[in-house]
Amino acid sequence: MDQQQATESTPAGKPEEQCSVLDALRRHYLFLYNLLQFLGFSWTFSLLTANLILHGEGALYSAFSSCAAVLYVCQMLAVLEVINAAVGLVKTPVFPAMIQVMGRNVVLFVVFGSLPEMQERSVVFWVFYLWSISEVFRLAFPVLSLDAKFRILIWLRHTLLYPLTTLIEAVAVLQSLPLFDQSRLFSVPLPEAVGFSVSFSFSLRLYLLLMFFGFSINIRHLVSPSRRSYQLKVHTD
Repeated sequence: MDQQQATESTPAGKPEEQCSVLDALRRHYLFLYNLLQFLGFSWTFSLLTANLILHGEGALYSAFSSCAAVLYVCQMLAVLEVINAAVGLVKTPVFPAMIQVMGRNVVLFVVFGSLPEMQERSVVFWVFYLWSISEVFRLAFPVLSLDAKFRILIWLRHTLLYPLTTLIEAVAVLQSLPLFDQSRLFSVPLPEAVGFSVSFSFSLRLYLLLMFFGFSINIRHLVSPSRRSYQLKVHTD
């Protein structure tokens, strides 16, 4: 009888063991991903801060040459944010994650990466600096296992850093418009009968509209949970 019960209980235990293994793999994968991103953005923040202290105003114009390589890697890895949400590894909604990742990649790879004239402007420093601060705040929780008393960092990230970052990104895009017009980079030539071509700056103007539309979606998604979490923390103290 005992042997029969043991035999019958074995198949039921296997799915539980498999779920446990899969959950462990998921947690280890997410921790490794968050750790890599945390190290990358922490390094960027530390380097930019050190350069600002040591070189003063000169650091504002060398941010791209000193940090772009690391941020290229971080932002390519950030595509996994969307994939993780899409396959259910995290509870983050897919659309807000996609808005932020794609928006940053447009600024980094297209606006900064393709225009050497943009790479020595101070706006690059402020975009990189705000990105790094924001991500260090966000990633510190899963990597360092911060408890609820630090939730104010998330609240500040969502209510202050995110709007400010969006504004600085928009400034960067606006500064790039005349450069794209002059260089005709990525412009689409039309037939000679039409007599003109479509400048890439036109696409960026549309992108600016989409940026603020996406911002309105993301800010509603981010601020409400942050406010509730912070208020809960205050009430329970």
